[in-house]
Amino acid sequence: MTSANESTKLPCRFTIKISPSLLVSVLAVVFAALIGLVLISLIGVSVPDAISAFIDGTLGSPYALAASLNRSAVFALVGFGFVFANRANLTNVGGEGQIAMGGIAATAVALYGHVSGLPLGLSFILPMIAGVIAGALWAVIAAVLKVKSGTNEVISTLLLSFIGVWLLYWCVQSPSLLRKPMTSSATLPESLEIPDETKLPLLTGDYSFPVHIGLPLTIVLAIVIAVLLSRTALGMKLRAVGLNPVASYRAGISYARIVVISLATAGALGGLAGALMLLGEQYTLKDGFSSGYGFDGLVAGLLSRGSIPGVIAASLLFGFMRSGGINMEMVAAVPTALVMVIQGLIVITLAGATLFIEKWGRS
Repeated sequence: MTSANESTKLPCRFTIKISPSLLVSVLAVVFAALIGLVLISLIGVSVPDAISAFIDGTLGSPYALAASLNRSAVFALVGFGFVFANRANLTNVGGEGQIAMGGIAATAVALYGHVSGLPLGLSFILPMIAGVIAGALWAVIAAVLKVKSGTNEVISTLLLSFIGVWLLYWCVQSPSLLRKPMTSSATLPESLEIPDETKLPLLTGDYSFPVHIGLPLTIVLAIVIAVLLSRTALGMKLRAVGLNPVASYRAGISYARIVVISLATAGALGGLAGALMLLGEQYTLKDGFSSGYGFDGLVAGLLSRGSIPGVIAASLLFGFMRSGGINMEMVAAVPTALVMVIQGLIVITLAGATLFIEKWGRS
């Protein structure tokens, strides 16, 4: 028989354990944000006004929230591509150029590919596919240079980004390419607006909350890539080549094929990001179209340490920061340069926190 004391024991208490790495990362972001607020106060801007503008720009309305999520999806796609290539020890820093090429291809097909009116969503699917193919082919150039002549992919993808951005500039400046017909000297250097049929459908159908189907597509791709990297033969081959290319070659794994697959996949995801930006948000191709999104996505991939959930978390952070920063500039008169400095502080503190966590784990 049980005693009275035993029968009256207090019920079990549930405890929540917080990962040390998560705690350190959160503290790093908070620390960087506090430094940013100090910098804002030093330039004479009201800190409460800046905070209020930031919140309004990210969560203040359904439209602001949707814009933040759409930006996060673009960053995540570029970050996924970086992680995929990095699994084979390849560093793709060409997201900016791949976004540009994806946007150019999607614009060309949407405007001049006679896709309007096609059934089953082909009106927007075909421009998306064109963006994917353009991004993949752009990255394959770097892959071929790597395989044939040993050119470092960091250099080639970076230089291809500059070429891609200038090609975009040429396309929107030249009437014989994608620039809309010039009716006067005041005609802006941009393309025509794409037809309504080629625009991505909204999840709610309401432009007050314009989250488009690119968001669920990004989530699906996150799952697919995570499975590919962790549970398939391709993922094993990528890791093997990344760890030891010579041993992998002797085991029958084609190094050239893995390089091409890795960089082409990364480029395809970057091209898809450009297509989503064009078809889901901007609707016209213009100078500055890529807006530095490729580099933000690259940083998201770097901070993730090869983790797909990590890419998602970093992309959400940068997506909301980008939206909040834009609103701080417009409403609270916080200079764009200072917003970029604050974002850089967050990146540096997160990178430092990661280094601290790694050293702590070894001790």
